[in-house]
Amino acid sequence: MTREEVLRRFQNFQIWERRGERAPHKPLLILYAIGKLMLGEERLSYAAIEDDLRDLLKEFGPWRDRYRPQDPFWRLRDPRNPEDRVWKIPNAHQINEGWRSDGTSTGDALIGDLREHGVGGFLPLIADQLRNDVGLRFELVGRLLGSHFPVTYHADILQAVGIDWTFVASRQPRNPRFRPEVLEVYGDRCAICGFNVTFRDRPIAIEAAHIKWHSAEGPDIPQNGMALCALHHKLFDRGIFTLSDQLTIKVSEQVNSASLGFEEWLGRFDDRDIYFPSEPYLPDAVYVHWHTEQVFKGGS
Repeated sequence: MTREEVLRRFQNFQIWERRGERAPHKPLLILYAIGKLMLGEERLSYAAIEDDLRDLLKEFGPWRDRYRPQDPFWRLRDPRNPEDRVWKIPNAHQINEGWRSDGTSTGDALIGDLREHGVGGFLPLIADQLRNDVGLRFELVGRLLGSHFPVTYHADILQAVGIDWTFVASRQPRNPRFRPEVLEVYGDRCAICGFNVTFRDRPIAIEAAHIKWHSAEGPDIPQNGMALCALHHKLFDRGIFTLSDQLTIKVSEQVNSASLGFEEWLGRFDDRDIYFPSEPYLPDAVYVHWHTEQVFKGGS
């Protein structure tokens, strides 16, 4: 199997989508499996990695009442087009699926069967390519990160899955005008805390954050951007706070309010207005709603 074929297969694997909802389950599993492969672990027992996968979904996926790490492990093995297959569970015949009341399969593995029998991993030819071709491995990692996560997630994800992030760079093209345009309409000031320190007449530690992520097809326009300091950019992308319909700041109730720095950097901004940009560049309600639904970890 050529490296081009390997990249094509990973490019084509199916991501669950519905009305813009994020489903990073499969990309996170693939990144996790690449990290394990680099440690010499080609076959992964579901029972052994279930907690790790759940932790990845909690940290880097949208907030849910419950998380289902079994879904990517089971569903990645069976793409719509067999020529796109990248994942194999050799003893899948020992694992039963659930049934609906109308007698049709849910497509979901019974969790008890998966814990008892589920052992999966990349197809042998793909595993060999990834193991032996460092350039291919890191190109794939870069594509997965760039296609499914904002840049502020990349180093944290790679650390969590055990991949050396210094070798990986996002290849997703960006509009070079996005940052200067966003910073200009916000007056080079963080929309949350107002930080606007300059050095030699240039803003420092002020970044242009996408409200709807670039990796989720959010456009490079000021109405989908906010000027944020480096700290609030990362907190915003991690769903620690979001915006209301009235563009006030909403801090997640899951944050430990007794933490050192909470009141100074988060708590005191809760329910306050952002520092507004110049008209007509207010954050668009469509992108704000997406962030609230897909990124904000606001559940108790």
